[in-house]
This record gives sequence, C-alpha cells and structure tokens, in this order.
Amino acid sequence: MLAIYPIARQALRRVGVVAIAIEKHDSDLARQMRRAATSIVLNIREGSQSQGRNRNARYWNAAGSASEVLGCLDCAEDLGYVRDADARLRAELDHVAGVLVRVCRGAR
Repeated sequence: MLAIYPIARQALRRVGVVAIAIEKHDSDLARQMRRAATSIVLNIREGSQSQGRNRNARYWNAAGSASEVLGCLDCAEDLGYVRDADARLRAELDHVAGVLVRVCRGAR
C-alpha cells in the first residue's frame, strides 16, 4: 500500500464536510466531488493489489480524480457556494496526485 493512502482517506473526510456546504446550492456538483474523492481512495487501494499496466492505470485514475476534486472546489468557489475551501484539503490532494504521477512515471 502506498504511504499516501491515509492522506487520501483524510482528504475524503474533508471533502465530505465541504460537500455538505456545496450541496445546499448544487447537489450535482457535491455528488460529483464525492464520487471523485471516493475514486481516489478506491483506485489507490485497487492499484496496490494490481500489477504492471493495471497498477499504473489505477494510479493514473486516482491522480485524475484528485485533479477533478480540485476542479470541483474551484467551481464551488467561483460560483460562490463556498469561500476559500480548506487549504489543507487542496494541499493533500496536490500531494496525493503528485506522488501518484511520480510513481506512474517511475514505473515506465
């Protein structure tokens, strides 16, 4: 299991809190953000039990989902649903995505 797995889980918990605020304005965006955040955790977990290209595919998916959550936060801020979304959440997602990209590129 990658060392970032607990960080991804912490980010998922933070997303849950932010999604509650977003949901008051836009249930679709909140649902999409939750799905993407859940995908990070699930794909890291699945990738840890995969090999070769399948492992890389799961890790790339997780990195993409981390980026999607960041996009959801951007949209929520730009639309005025939340103000200055949790900086720790953004940092955790950036860290998780960065590690996953480095792992995938190193596996080539």
